[in-house]
Amino acid sequence: MKTRAGWIFGGAIIVTLVAACGWFSVTNAPVYQLLVRLYVDKQFLKQTLHEWDMLAPAIFVGLQALQVIISPIPGDVTGILGGYLFGQWAGLMYSTIGLTLGSVVSFAVGRWLGARYVQKFVSAGTWHKMGFIVEAEGAILCFIVFLVPGLPKDVTCYLFGLSPMPFWVFAVISTIGRIPGTWLLSAQGARTASGDYLQLFLLTAVCVGVALPLYYYRHRLVKWVRGRPLPTD
Repeated sequence: MKTRAGWIFGGAIIVTLVAACGWFSVTNAPVYQLLVRLYVDKQFLKQTLHEWDMLAPAIFVGLQALQVIISPIPGDVTGILGGYLFGQWAGLMYSTIGLTLGSVVSFAVGRWLGARYVQKFVSAGTWHKMGFIVEAEGAILCFIVFLVPGLPKDVTCYLFGLSPMPFWVFAVISTIGRIPGTWLLSAQGARTASGDYLQLFLLTAVCVGVALPLYYYRHRLVKWVRGRPLPTD
């Protein structure tokens, strides 16, 4: 009974937050306009975080969490911003905290709502290619999905919520899988802020050299872990 009550209470909070976000978006409220400007205007974001001083890390963590929950928001931009604003290692730490929070919230929403509702806000193409996740519980598959570039990481958080995978396993594995990519983005942002463009170029070249093969063979990697064919592009 306590577990059921906890899920009901947590679900009520999540529904309230989602409804509030939807209302702000539909009505184009000032809060929504502020969030959009923070995402698209780097200089405004930097100035705002500087003015908020000690609250800046918490605000950035919140923005990172939101870009997972509201998955159409591009996460690469905020990852680079973390390194640009806070430095390589602090940016990595804050980004990782925010991404983990957003991932576990999305996982919990998916588990609470169930497949009937999750399928409605996941694109048909993504569901066709990644819907097998709802039957998965392997940690290796989860790790591959969050490690390999080009796979829809944010949306799959909801899909993993539909799977038999335990909450704590998902939280740990998804966090570990995201770290390499998050570190690369943070390092790029830090090099940009310091004006070290040679290192930025070399780092970007290494990223491209590693990411392209992984991206090209992403479905084959998932197929290998999964053990049966994936739908073709």
